[in-house]
Amino acid sequence: EPEEKKIALELLETEQAYVSRLHLLDQVFYTELMKEAKTGKTVPEEVVKMIFSNISSIYQFHAEFFLPELRKTGEDWNHNPRIGDVIQKLAPFLKMYGEYVKNFDKAVELITAWSEKSPPFQELIADIQRRKVCANLTLQHHMLEPVQRIPRYELLLKDYVRKLPPQSPDRGDAEKALEMIFMVAKHSNAAIAEMERLQNLWVVYQRLGLEDDIVDPSNELIKEGPIQKISTRNNSTSEKYLFLFNNMLLYCVPKVIQVGAEFQVHLRMDVEGMKVRELKDTEFPHTFLVSGKQRTLELQAR
Repeated sequence: EPEEKKIALELLETEQAYVSRLHLLDQVFYTELMKEAKTGKTVPEEVVKMIFSNISSIYQFHAEFFLPELRKTGEDWNHNPRIGDVIQKLAPFLKMYGEYVKNFDKAVELITAWSEKSPPFQELIADIQRRKVCANLTLQHHMLEPVQRIPRYELLLKDYVRKLPPQSPDRGDAEKALEMIFMVAKHSNAAIAEMERLQNLWVVYQRLGLEDDIVDPSNELIKEGPIQKISTRNNSTSEKYLFLFNNMLLYCVPKVIQVGAEFQVHLRMDVEGMKVRELKDTEFPHTFLVSGKQRTLELQAR
């Protein structure tokens, strides 16, 4: 059989297995946990919703649209060998994976935290996991499947395009479909990167003990590190710490007793209008001057 047909069949077979996995997540785990949550004995309903994110929409899309369309192409293959047009038509819907992927780490944390807090919740999950349909795998393991699905489409399609004969009627469509899947994967990766960036901001915010706009999503941490502050009055240096964001420089002092925050913010300088000038100081090498609207600092790097 032609190589491209084998790949098209593999796509169909893996999609069938994937829809079964989605059915397990949405119709078994989510439905049963939600039912229990409504009784008020295990966890709040909100927690269950947060764990499963938009899994119901993903399941519905694959079970009712994607899989039936792929089945149709399999049946028509002998007189119309193509999958490119189908994937093109359905690829835009795969953007909904961004939300699921972005939520994944938080979902796993919630499962762990609530399993410790609520024994009935833990017991219900363990009960479902013991069923044959779970194949001895954990809920977390099954939840990873949607995260890995888009990269899997990308690999299969790449392979499919590579194996297609140059004159194949599906070449143009398949190449366009691959491009679209690539964009969806990028969208999914961007969602992960954005989530990590906000988590890093949150960590910095906790280290600084600030309760204001550091966690503004438009803020970006560029660099951080220790620095020496030069005191011209008594010709000495003292240890300080800098956080450089895209819009501000935070000049901090490490706390001696680290309870709660790690640093105390002494000065916040706007990046706008800030000037940095290197100094040629023989006594203090690697020194530079940072001057902004708020103040001028003489600093020494390592």
